[in-house]
Amino acid sequence: MKANSLKQENLKINKIPKNNLLNSNIPFNDTEINTLNYEQAIIIDKRTYFQYYISLLKTKHILIFTFFQLNDYNSQCIKIYIFFFIFAINFAVSAMFYSDSTMYKIYIDKGSFDFTYQLPQMFYSLIIAAIFKSILNILGIYEKDIIEFKTSKKKDKNVKEILSTIKIKISFFFVITYLLLFFFWIYLGCFCAVYRNTQIHLLKDVISSFAISFITPIFINLLPGFFRIPALKARGKRPMLFKFSKFLQMF
Repeated sequence: MKANSLKQENLKINKIPKNNLLNSNIPFNDTEINTLNYEQAIIIDKRTYFQYYISLLKTKHILIFTFFQLNDYNSQCIKIYIFFFIFAINFAVSAMFYSDSTMYKIYIDKGSFDFTYQLPQMFYSLIIAAIFKSILNILGIYEKDIIEFKTSKKKDKNVKEILSTIKIKISFFFVITYLLLFFFWIYLGCFCAVYRNTQIHLLKDVISSFAISFITPIFINLLPGFFRIPALKARGKRPMLFKFSKFLQMF
């Protein structure tokens, strides 16, 4: 029985492309393990639900990813830059949602902060900031390009192409963010100059919206593990369940 099981395992391993196994002497990081296909994950991914959940937080929670995820292939400076840029986006977008009715509500409440009233506005800011974050990650977070290079057979040929792609993406990243920062600076400067008594209220709104962005991933990332871990334990019998977990992993 043991001999048969070993033969089956060897057959499964042989089905995995050798270039995707990377170097056995180099450990996989969280992103590499989480992006394995089903056949590869059955052999390589031996994590528990909790370990998988922590890996999702390390790669998707903006605070943890920026300051505590140190074994990825991204620039730490760019990650920190994106973190504070997202805060600037929250600031600008929150100010844009201050309508006449909002100003009147603040006047009626004598400047007090009504969390319930501001909650829809916070979620709008959160959604828009998340969209911007996704675009910035495509341009500034180049870990997938590095992983593609590691798994490529023709490394000598692809290294120049991949480096060129990364340089172009980073250039677009800084051009776009600098232009947006200039626009935010003008808009927020005018807003705060005209509505001086609203500055503290706006700051509370932004901090609350940013805090919500720290809380939501804690709950959202609980879901993928409920499907991924049983799929891997089934050892080849639940590929659709695994694909569904990778779909949930995107959010």
